[in-house]
Amino acid sequence: MRVLVSDTSILIDLERADLLRSAFSLDAEFVVPDLLYERELRDSGGADLRALGLRVESLNESEVERAQAYRREHPRLALPDTFALTLAKSRRWLLLTGDGPLRALAVAEQVECHGVLWLIDHMHTERVVEAAILRVGLEQLARHPRCRLPRAEIDVRLVRLGEVPAGAHDNSNSYIVSPVASAARVLVAEAKFMVVACSGFVSYLIARTAQ
Repeated sequence: MRVLVSDTSILIDLERADLLRSAFSLDAEFVVPDLLYERELRDSGGADLRALGLRVESLNESEVERAQAYRREHPRLALPDTFALTLAKSRRWLLLTGDGPLRALAVAEQVECHGVLWLIDHMHTERVVEAAILRVGLEQLARHPRCRLPRAEIDVRLVRLGEVPAGAHDNSNSYIVSPVASAARVLVAEAKFMVVACSGFVSYLIARTAQ
């Protein structure tokens, strides 16, 4: 069983998508460092998360020193986040985060790191929940005003997850996209890229000819 060290942003995204319980059905164990739990989760549904299976892990003295060093070297990161990174690195576990700077540091430190879309992919692959529920959850997450997930990556998964049965979502919200429309968006994006690339190549040829 894989051990997944999560930051708070991942748990928030799963809750926004109504997929928190489904995520804990994966063949994996969710872990957070004790400092993160005390500062960010204990009074915000912490007991419910622990009931689902969340494990709170303490860092030893050398790990705490490393987390504090990360914080000094990267002041944009919060201390709970550097605790999560240190826990994942020292125990050779996987880090889950939706935070850009934390992800960049994890990559630099050669720590395997993924986000909520990776979790949704695994929920689909392991069939812990129906594809239609995953699709509705992803659309619900994408509609949130603070969602920063790449639109193209969302569209790819919406196509993969297929149609949503009638009545599976609130029709009052026009954001929901059909698989055909999602596929069209992906194709349009690829076409735009090709146009830009071809234009650049033509300009290069013209410049070489003029020399």
